[in-house]
Amino acid sequence: MSRTRILSLPSIATSARLFSVSARIQANRAIVYSHNGQPADVVRALTIPNLTPPPPQTVNLRFVLSPINPADVNVIEGVYPSKPQPSSFPGVQGSVFVGGNEGLGEVTGVGEGVRSLKRGDWVVMKTSQLGTWRSAANVPEEQLLKVPRLEGLSEVNAATMMVNPATAYCLLSDFVALKRGHWVVQNGANSAVGQAVIQLARNAGLKTINFVRSRDDIDVLRQELQDLGATHVLTYDELDDKKAVKAKVKEWTNGQDILLGLNCVGGESTMAMAGLLGSNAHLVTYGAMAKRPVPIPASFYIFKNLTSHGFWLSRWYNENGERKIKLVEKLARIMASGKFKEPKHEIVTIEKEASEEQASSTISEVFRRIALGSLRKKVILNVKGDDK
Repeated sequence: MSRTRILSLPSIATSARLFSVSARIQANRAIVYSHNGQPADVVRALTIPNLTPPPPQTVNLRFVLSPINPADVNVIEGVYPSKPQPSSFPGVQGSVFVGGNEGLGEVTGVGEGVRSLKRGDWVVMKTSQLGTWRSAANVPEEQLLKVPRLEGLSEVNAATMMVNPATAYCLLSDFVALKRGHWVVQNGANSAVGQAVIQLARNAGLKTINFVRSRDDIDVLRQELQDLGATHVLTYDELDDKKAVKAKVKEWTNGQDILLGLNCVGGESTMAMAGLLGSNAHLVTYGAMAKRPVPIPASFYIFKNLTSHGFWLSRWYNENGERKIKLVEKLARIMASGKFKEPKHEIVTIEKEASEEQASSTISEVFRRIALGSLRKKVILNVKGDDK
């Protein structure tokens, strides 16, 4: 997929002024903020020094691609439970927060004592909130996970594997021992996690019933999800007719109990979806897009023995050290097989030749578009710098 470049290059005269200001040519870049607020108002591009040789037990990275996820917006707004640590840079006054929680890095230098990584290796972040929206960084070896550089594994899939696909994989594997032919029901099926669930379920031989909002192009969306592997796609309006939906589901499943329901919406539609689950089923809530409670009747717990769970990937990462390594390897193999499509995306390149003002304007415009809902694709940053 072609990379979208929003910035126009500065003129030759502008570039001359940029480089005449500093003989050090400090042209690494980071996307930062100094206080919480609306991202379009508080984020800016900061020019930072080139990396020094890596100290012992650390590696130097160039960031290949770094996605913007909804949680990143919440972190900048100050409403997300996981908080970043401030960063300081030589020659830069004060401390700032570097945005970004997810990204693909390539090792460009290895410090003394590093055993698990070498130059040219791909890595993702083991520790949350390290600040991935930058061109380069020095990072302790212990905070990184090696990504197998398999033929067929694209940079985009590698850069985006640790949030949405990882969430989907855990949702499908950690709550019910599902076997080929089993059914899963989910809402928010066209979300990034929902689409990952569809693809991973298909690869595992599972069948899915997927709920989405009604829209003018519902037939187009239905076909897109079916192309990913969705077994059936219904709207929340159709779910309102509980009797008709239950009859359809019973016919599709041949009376087999549905043991797993995945909820990222909340509200009345979640209660209706939970009504499709069979005995001893599990309902897992990992989001709340409707910003409403999950109203589950007591009868579901008493007579169906329903179990409800909450899932937060950050907590899972904190509690599952060694499993993270296996998760990365598993996702890399699935993606390299060609059975997992890249998310629809737009790559925004921040050129190192651009002034801080130009780069800051570009990133602010990206966040304005995100806030307005005019970006229907995942935005992935490609921040250029001297170390990249």
